Amino acid sequence: MGLPEPGRLYRLGWGLYLGMALAACLWIGLRQGVIPLALFIDLEEWWLDLLLGLGSGLVLLGLWWGTERLSPLARDLERHLSLVLATLGPSEALALALLSGFAEELFFRGAVQGQLGWIIATVLFALLHTGPGPAFRIWTAFAALAGVFFGGLLVWRGNLLGPIVGHILVNAVNLRRLAVSGGAGSPKGDSVRLPRGSAQSEKES
Repeated sequence: MGLPEPGRLYRLGWGLYLGMALAACLWIGLRQGVIPLALFIDLEEWWLDLLLGLGSGLVLLGLWWGTERLSPLARDLERHLSLVLATLGPSEALALALLSGFAEELFFRGAVQGQLGWIIATVLFALLHTGPGPAFRIWTAFAALAGVFFGGLLVWRGNLLGPIVGHILVNAVNLRRLAVSGGAGSPKGDSVRLPRGSAQSEKES
């Protein structure tokens, strides 16, 4: 399996997430007339939302790392994703983590959940994170769990700061880690492009 063209994934990501953020702004604006600052932050207790976001992100990362160690399907998924993300550099991974965390939370929690409810927003968010084959079902299930966490934070606290912070943390850690394991910017990354299921590919993953 060849690597994606350098820069192409990054450009596609920017286009997708900027479009998602714009759609969310239009949706919320048409529904409410304005987009209130209170949707994004509680000026009095922002520190609590920040801590809750960091905590939820760390819990989700811990759950994923445990799943990855116990489930061959999760390890298979990581190999697939690392190949896709292999051309991302460190600054690109961080930029996409920031943009995706903000745009997805604004769209799914701010717009969809605000209009259609927590359950529908969580289901649609999970369906965005899917792909071919059984390994990707793990990704979909994990996204559904993240949707429950972040949607619950919005219901509890009434603003998006916690969900955005938690989402950015999860994406920043995982995008960077998977890009490195896929060989971003290094010829050594070719090692992960061995046929899936080979003994050496299992060892190196």
